[in-house]
Parts: sequence; structure tokens; C-alpha cells
Amino acid sequence: MRLADICKIHMGFTVRHRLEPVEETGVKAIQLRDVMFGGEVNPARLKEFDLPDVPKHYRAGAGDVVFRSRGARNTASVIDESWDDSAVVISPLVLLRPNRELVTPRYLAWVINQEPAQRHFDKFALGTNLRIIDRFCLDALRIDVPDLERQRAIVEIDALAEREQKLLTLYLKKKRKLISAILLDQIRKHSMEIKPEMIASQRNLATATAKENSKSSPS
Repeated sequence: MRLADICKIHMGFTVRHRLEPVEETGVKAIQLRDVMFGGEVNPARLKEFDLPDVPKHYRAGAGDVVFRSRGARNTASVIDESWDDSAVVISPLVLLRPNRELVTPRYLAWVINQEPAQRHFDKFALGTNLRIIDRFCLDALRIDVPDLERQRAIVEIDALAEREQKLLTLYLKKKRKLISAILLDQIRKHSMEIKPEMIASQRNLATATAKENSKSSPS
């Protein structure tokens, strides 16, 4: 399906002056810097601005998806589905409202961030120094849409894989730190003799770890 067939696409609200934060009387807004490369938009971090009379279709709420249409990386992020407020989406962000009968918000953001969609953007992006994804490029993006149950399973598996990767990275950093501490301690004691078997053992362990990582990484 085309992206335009599974969600409503609204270009962000164009602001022609510098936005200055205001307290209490302002309107929450989502700017480019509020959107992480993938993941979620955190409503708690949004600031309020003087934005009176902004049309409703520029406002994003829980479960909507925002897309970075400019810059080196053109990714999508989901707004926390437990949020009970709304915010104005500021250009160059694009607001995507998924048809919940066809696609879940998290799957929509996930699939936009994957390689096939990114290749589509690479091919049809405008600009040279500043990369721009226009409305026509977004409309034409082709997306595979499995049933809703499978979409939820895909997103859950991807989240688990990402968590596994983070834990593995943390483990390797701690292990490296521990080895360094042991080596420094041995140096201080002037009692360590570096043997060929020790170096060979570390090489074998590094090779085994690399092979295990390549097996667990998605192809």
C-alpha cells in the first residue's frame, strides 16, 4: 500500500517568526529538536509557545506519528499513546495520522525507519546541501501492511532485540573495564608475566563473540 492509503498526511505548521517559550498561557509544540531518531516523542519535554488560532489539523495527539522531512536522517517517531493532551506540529516536521483499522502507530513508525523506506527517500529526496522529503515523496512510499496482530508482534520483537543489543554493549563495556583494572593491578604488583597463551585466549574469545553477534543480528 502507499503511505497515503493508510494514514492522513499533514505538513507541519509554518512559523514565520522566532518561537519564544511562554508559561501557562502558551500552546505546546513539537519541533525538530524534540523528535529523536526513532523511538518516541516525550510529551513531558515539550515547551509552550504563543501560537494562537492554529488550525486543528496541525495538532498531534496520543498515537500520532511525526516525521522528520529535512536533514540527513528522515525518520518517524510515535507520540506516547498514554498522553491526554495535544501539541502543534511545527514544520519541517510532518504529522502522520494512521488509520488504526489498517496500521498501528508503532508499526508505521518502525517500517518508515527501515531500510526499504529509507532507500525510497534516498532516491526521491530533493535538495543537495539540505535533504528534503516532500509530500509527493511521502505519498508514494510503498509499505507492506500485515494484519494488526503481526504488526504488534514485529514491533515487540524489534524492541526486545534493541534491548538485547544495549545490554550486550553494556556487558562488553563493563568486561573491558574489569580486564583493564585487573591488568593495572598486576602491573602495580610487578608480578605479571604476559604469556602467549593469555593473548591467544583473548583472541579466541573475541572471535567467538563476533561470530555470536553476527548470528543474532538481523540480516
